[in-house]
Amino acid sequence: MGNMGKVEDSKKTQLFPDGTPVGEWFSQAEMPDPDDLGRRFTITEYGVKDDGEIYTEKIQALIDKAHDEGGGVIVVPQGVYMTGALFFKQGVHLYICDGGVLKGSDDITDYPVCLTRIEGETCLYYPALINADGIDGFTMLGGGTIDGNGMRSWRAFWQRRKWNEKCTNKDEQRPRLVYISNCTNVTIAGLTMQNSHYWTTHIYRCRYVKYINCRILSPVQPVRAPSTDAIDIDVCTDVHIKDCYFAVNDDSVVLKGGKGPWADEAPENGSNERVIIEDCTYGFCHSCLTCGSESVHNRNIIMRRIKADGPYNLLWIKLRPDTPQHYEYINIEGAEGKIRNFIYINRWTQFFDLQGRSDIPKSRVNNITMKDCKCDCETFFNVTADEDRYELSDFVFENLDITAKNGKLDLYAVGNMRIKDITVKEI
Repeated sequence: MGNMGKVEDSKKTQLFPDGTPVGEWFSQAEMPDPDDLGRRFTITEYGVKDDGEIYTEKIQALIDKAHDEGGGVIVVPQGVYMTGALFFKQGVHLYICDGGVLKGSDDITDYPVCLTRIEGETCLYYPALINADGIDGFTMLGGGTIDGNGMRSWRAFWQRRKWNEKCTNKDEQRPRLVYISNCTNVTIAGLTMQNSHYWTTHIYRCRYVKYINCRILSPVQPVRAPSTDAIDIDVCTDVHIKDCYFAVNDDSVVLKGGKGPWADEAPENGSNERVIIEDCTYGFCHSCLTCGSESVHNRNIIMRRIKADGPYNLLWIKLRPDTPQHYEYINIEGAEGKIRNFIYINRWTQFFDLQGRSDIPKSRVNNITMKDCKCDCETFFNVTADEDRYELSDFVFENLDITAKNGKLDLYAVGNMRIKDITVKEI
């Protein structure tokens, strides 16, 4: 009875870094049951074949049919089925069976230009392979795979870079894998999502989004898959990422939200708040958790109990001198493994553009806690102070067991830097 009371008390007292309670919603991470999603609409029963042809129109017609007939779940059985951009509707879900692959076309004309959100701005661009907008209660699940089939655009991107070193990510026109916008109560569970042309999953202006037991992959070789972030969180609240595996040729979990000299005033931009990433494993990636590069405000972010084998950075904070930014109340707890930089904070000047503004306010990073971690690093504290551009304050490093080639800690880079029980072994 006494132990049960302690468990209940522990749940009640779980807090976000600013001291506000973690809601009960974050303790619920069960795999959904496809039988709970309504009537099944199996694509092979409606003329879709495993023959290498593109079946966008037939699959979209089936999504529309399911919506018109009261909802249900689109089922992808065993086999490989090709499609262009698909647009899900209220009440219609996606289930990919074990051995099933929904594979994207590598022809950009199969992704019709539309108004969308990409790289911190709303503009005309290409949709994703899987799109959902304005839905309350959208589920994607199963033991199968969504494959972006991105090799053609990766090769074209690097070829374009040889011709023009300053070409942007959008210059090589390519779709994302999943784009979910203005949705609530979203669950993505069990799926492998891989080989995206561009960002793998992008959620924008969403609330209550769960990623459970997913694998998100893109290659480093023989061709690097450029800008294939695993999860881009863009102006969202209440996001829970649990038991996932990431190995991508860019950042794994990225907090976005807008860019530019007046980004904090634009109504389409905003904060990411109440994000918990836990019990995840990382292969190669540029960072386990990244703030930026298109980001305005992030608050109450927790990454805990993660294992890493090869990321460049555990925590990467990108500070754009052309964008007012505020990153606060971020906790990294219980991380272990091999990484290049334990923490990396520097100016980020890629595609820098003040747009004529001369009075950019300082950016701020405050209340960052990193504790209970055991990591092998090349560099422990890769942080550059720049008082003219940004202010770093109120960092806590506690109970850290670090082995590093460069184990130096610059206490003067951060205002009110507190350390306790740190062991740093230089090799």
